[in-house]
Amino acid sequence: MPPQIILIAGVSGSGKTTVGTLLAERLNWDYAEADTFHSPANIAKMSEGHPLTDEDRLPWLNAIAAWMDDRLKTGRPGVVTCSALKRSYRKLLTNGRPEVQIILLTGDRETLESRLKSRTGHFFNPTLLDTQLAALEPPTPTENIPTLPITKTPEELATQIIKRTAAKPRPT
Repeated sequence: MPPQIILIAGVSGSGKTTVGTLLAERLNWDYAEADTFHSPANIAKMSEGHPLTDEDRLPWLNAIAAWMDDRLKTGRPGVVTCSALKRSYRKLLTNGRPEVQIILLTGDRETLESRLKSRTGHFFNPTLLDTQLAALEPPTPTENIPTLPITKTPEELATQIIKRTAAKPRPT
């Protein structure tokens, strides 16, 4: 059965926003950028180059889960981005939500760093990349999370995600 929510995961610089936006546009689904769920304190902390703790992330993860629950309750499919670095975060986001499919975007450190350094207007401090890579727990086979390399174009990634998930566009 196709998912009702597609969660695009990955470390900063993996292209979650670009791919997620494109995917939502192609499917005519609601879209939410995970950064908009962060508290001002979390944004300030990351801007200053301090990694978030699990305690910092919990309200953020709960807000993303609430957004997904609203979509599921109202029958409006959606695409949302979230780093979802740890298994415990992914479990929180998918527990009791079989309609959610996580897709993990992966890339090498050099590509990710290059993307972060060329990005403008974003609060994420590129010095935090190593902390995200260290925190990233690769999915286990039981998590059923496809991983896609960021060596593909955003268009190719969106096409792959639609094919893999059998997601259906919402009529306009």
